[in-house]
Amino acid sequence: MHLTKYIFPSTVLLLVFLVLISTTDDNYVVGEDIDFMNGVSFVAPPRELNGNPFMPVKTINADWVAIMPFAFITEKTPEVIFDRERHWWGEKTIGTTKTIEFAKLHKLKILLKPHVWVRGQGWTGEFKLENEGEWLMWEKSYEKYILNYAAIADSLDVDAFCIGLEFKHAVQERPEFWRNLINKVRDSYQGRITYAANWDNFKNIPFWDEIDFIGINAYFPLSHKDTPEVKELLAAWIDKKQSLLELSKRYKKPIVFTEFGYRSIDKAAGNQWELQHHRRFNGQPNFEVQERAYAALFSTFWNEPWFKGGFLWKWYPDQQRNLDGQNSDYTPQKKPAEKIIIEWYKKH
Repeated sequence: MHLTKYIFPSTVLLLVFLVLISTTDDNYVVGEDIDFMNGVSFVAPPRELNGNPFMPVKTINADWVAIMPFAFITEKTPEVIFDRERHWWGEKTIGTTKTIEFAKLHKLKILLKPHVWVRGQGWTGEFKLENEGEWLMWEKSYEKYILNYAAIADSLDVDAFCIGLEFKHAVQERPEFWRNLINKVRDSYQGRITYAANWDNFKNIPFWDEIDFIGINAYFPLSHKDTPEVKELLAAWIDKKQSLLELSKRYKKPIVFTEFGYRSIDKAAGNQWELQHHRRFNGQPNFEVQERAYAALFSTFWNEPWFKGGFLWKWYPDQQRNLDGQNSDYTPQKKPAEKIIIEWYKKH
């Protein structure tokens, strides 16, 4: 289904115009000048890569890839654990290094974006500790994890590095730790640095002034309908876009969506984290809501001078995805939304 299906009606064009004029400031100049990022979030494979997993990335006009090693926190200790034998190949240092080298051979730019999985709760946004001793243990091990990958990023000439993502309590309760961590990362890594804030917490990050560009994981709820119209989605973006522009102006930093995307399932433009069948590829697919949500996001942000692109969530290497194009997962692979992504990614 072609993007023009969504942007030709006069009501939609009017909404696009309103979105643009409500968030345009001809006198505003972003302090940091960075490359535009047409990116994908590359899912780390359990086993060593084979074949050519980055050729399909190039065919959608992507020129950046987020490579995401993983560490884990158990329920019994705040220690951040990584590089264990039973961890997936692509989530360990060896697999991350090989994946970066492979991506660079295909002339892709790299955002190295280490993740943490909290066993028993998953999301780092809910992670918090009870006492100073536990926080100090977490800080020591998390710093070791991040500095390990900062050194790799520098040795492989990685283009950008993310120091963390979606922590809420850790950011608010330990701000000096993060400032010190940024300084230590800069001592060993010469590229651009960011942090990836969750969509509902980007106003509460105390160290935006210390990084090079503002990263936001942009899962903003837009509509709770099964398949909302594009005009409704465009209208829902107006106030959110204004808030992002104000944040960019406050710090004179460009904004990048370090993650963005939509599942192909009913209500995917709403509270995505509440949807049924969240894991794997279960559920009845709804390709139209995925298409419309992508179209509205691109129309809202991709031409703004203070906005520098992002990384769609998510993209599977061939050996891992086992997709038939009928799944309800986030990936746009083999789905109609791919055509929209191709159109917008070729604009920069």
